[in-house]
Order: sequence, then C-alpha cells, then structure tokens
Amino acid sequence: MTMRRWILGATLILAAAGAQASDDYAQQVAGFIAVGRESNLALRAAGADVRRAQAQLDEARARYRPIVSLSARYSRANGGRTQALPVGDLVNPAYRTLNELLQAQGLAPRFTDIGNQEIRFLREREQDTKLSLTQPLYAPAIGAGIAAADATLAATDAARAAYERALQRDIEVAYIDWLRANAALQIVAASRALLTENLRVNRVLHDNGKITLDQVLRAQAEMLSVEQQGLDANNGANLARNYFNFLLNRPLDSAIESTTAPDPTVYVDQQLAALGVAALDASDARLEQQALRARAELTQIGAQVRAANAAIDLERATFQPSLAFAVDAGIQGEDYGFGSGQNYAIASLVLDWRIADFGQRRSRVASAKASMERVEIAQLEIADQIALEVRQSADRLRTARASLDTALARQKAAAEGFRIAARKRDAGSIAQVEFIDARSTLTSAELNLNLTRFDVLVRLAELRAAVAL
Repeated sequence: MTMRRWILGATLILAAAGAQASDDYAQQVAGFIAVGRESNLALRAAGADVRRAQAQLDEARARYRPIVSLSARYSRANGGRTQALPVGDLVNPAYRTLNELLQAQGLAPRFTDIGNQEIRFLREREQDTKLSLTQPLYAPAIGAGIAAADATLAATDAARAAYERALQRDIEVAYIDWLRANAALQIVAASRALLTENLRVNRVLHDNGKITLDQVLRAQAEMLSVEQQGLDANNGANLARNYFNFLLNRPLDSAIESTTAPDPTVYVDQQLAALGVAALDASDARLEQQALRARAELTQIGAQVRAANAAIDLERATFQPSLAFAVDAGIQGEDYGFGSGQNYAIASLVLDWRIADFGQRRSRVASAKASMERVEIAQLEIADQIALEVRQSADRLRTARASLDTALARQKAAAEGFRIAARKRDAGSIAQVEFIDARSTLTSAELNLNLTRFDVLVRLAELRAAVAL
C-alpha cells in the first residue's frame, strides 16, 4: 500500500510539474505575441492600410454632402475681337442740320460732332469672385462607390487579421526553434564532456601501456568532430535568435527570455481540448469546419466578392442620369466692389445623362462581371486550400506524436547501451571503436529526440494557426 501511495504521489507531482511548465510556456509565448503585435513592422504597415481604406470609405460617404467652394479670377487683357459702330457717321449729319436751323434763327449751335464707336469684347480689366454650392440630388454612382469602399475596408482589415494570425504562428515557431537550438547545444556540450573524459582515460591507458596510440588519436578525432557539431549548433542558435528578434522588431542580438519547454504530449492534449477535439483521429472534418468559420482569409475573399459586385453596380450606374442642385453668388466687374451692376446670383438644376457611347459602358460592365467571376473562383479555391492546410497540419502532428514515442524508446536504448559500453571501457574489455560508436549512437538519439519533441510543438502551432484558434 505504501508503494502504491508513493507511485500515485510521484505521478501527481509529475503531472503538476508538467501542467505548470505548460502554463509558463503558454504565458511566455503569449507575452512575445503581444510584443509582436505592437512592434512588428509588417503588421504596423497592414494597420496603416486599414486606416487608409477607412479614410477612403469616409471620402465616399462624404460625396452625398454639399460642396462649397470659393473661386476668384482677376484678368488683364490686350487686343482681342472688336466691333466698330458708325455712330458718328449716322448722327453727325443730323446734328449739323439742327445747328444750321439754330443759326438761321439767330441762336448758337448746340450740337457737336461725335466720333464713331468701337466695342471691345475683352475688358482690359475684369474680376469675377463667387461662392458656389453644389448638392447631389440623385447620383446612383455614389451609393455603389460607398458599397465598394466598405467592402474594400472589410477585405483590408481581414488581410491584416490573416497576417496577424500568421505572425502569431511564426513567433511561436521561432521561439520553439530557439529553444530547440539551445537544447541541442546542451546535448552537444554533454557529449563533449563525455568525450573529454574518454580522451583523458585513453591517454592514461596509453601512458600505462594498456592501449595503443591509434585509440588515443581516434578519441581525439571524435572530440574534434563534436567541437564542429558545437559550432554548427551555436550557429543554429544564433540564427534562431536573430529571426525571432526580427519578428519582434528588436535588435537582432537581444537576449531572449527562456522558459522550460512543456511536455509535448501533455501540451498537445491541452490544446486539442481547447480545440474541442479529444484526439486527432477522425477529427479532421470538425477542424476543417472550424477553420472555414474562423479563418480571416475567407472573410477577406468574401469582402472582395462584395467589392467586385459593387464594381458592377458602379459601372451600371453610368447608364442612369445624375441630378444636382447648384447655387453661385458673387461679384463681377472691372473693380472689386458691391452694389448694383456687380452683385449676381444663379441657381441651377444640373442634369447629366450620357445618352450613347457606342458600347463603352457595356464593355466596362462585362469586364467587371469577369472580375467578379474570377473572385468567386478564388473564393472556392481558398476554401479548398484551407481544408487541405488543416488536414496536412493534422497529419503532420499525428506523425510527430507517433515519432516521439519511437524517438524516446531509441534514446533510452542508446543510453543503456552507452552505460554498458562505458563500464566495459572502464574495465578495459571493449574496443575503442565500440565505445565511440555507442557514444555517437547516444548523441544521435538524443539530438533526434530533441528534434522530435520540439517538432511536435511546431506542428501543434501550425495546426492551431490553420484552425485559427
């Protein structure tokens, strides 16, 4: 009974430790994702695109409102067309006759000759200053333009959401890659320590005449091989760190806060429960349905379908007339001033209706319909792509989980084999080649287990992103 209690207590302790590691890891990743949302340059650029689309929608809606404008023109002219009026030639003979009649009566002549007149059609100086108000009364194109701008805003915002989902996945995967690279460094360091001790023991055995020099050289060559592995592992850790910091828009050599990687099996079970799936077996259809409901890419393409439909309405609106009310009020004259002869006001109803354009509008409508058809085809294609992505992600996670058990068994076997080889080496009853092979097998198995463990976490992150959890 005491042993059973001990086993039960140990199991509960391990489960609690695994749950705590999962929580710490999830909180750490959530913190990094929050930083990435604020700092990632590409996501900030996508946010700017959304704000631009919102401004374009506001502009489209404002076209229903009146427009008030002030215009002023001051001109000086020289030359131009003129019209001569022979006023003098017509009036002066009559004036002379009247003067002669007055002189005959003893009176002074009263009328003087006048010259011919010349009228200029261009004033030498002229100004025209006015306020204009224009209010659309009937304009079908405005409503279609608003619908198109609203759909474009929705599509742009969905594109930003899709990129944000991909960024969350990339940040988590980059962090997992960094943890994996550092774990590989620890494995290589442990292997280096083993080979250092092996080289020391072989030198002692050689000095005591127990082994030949070739075995010492073989141990030294193996040590150098592990040194090279260490350089590669360190380079991989640096690359993973640089890419992670790039996603967060931080200096590439910034330190990364580390945490204990969760147990892959426990963490996967927790996340699958959050997805509403007890196990991956026979659950792909449910995951696909959830993805088709939640993925922003489908929201984006749906908004693009609405935008394409609004583009058709916009082209069809050109077949209809538009009506606007306009008022102009201002002053005209050679000088600036107010009063009779200078002030004026005009109120107008403006009808614009293109009667015929010999097929131009029909061609644009046909082009808009073709664009609409293309977007609808893309909508079906994207739905199929999402379903395929979910299924492939689930398959990869299933394969990674199955590989984890095999990798763990391989590591345990290699560890036991190396333990036996080390005891034989210490007893001098094993060849150097066999010991080094056992060590290489152990290191390879540990690196494979490390790769497989973190690969499960990567595949889980990909599945969560595919389902848009």
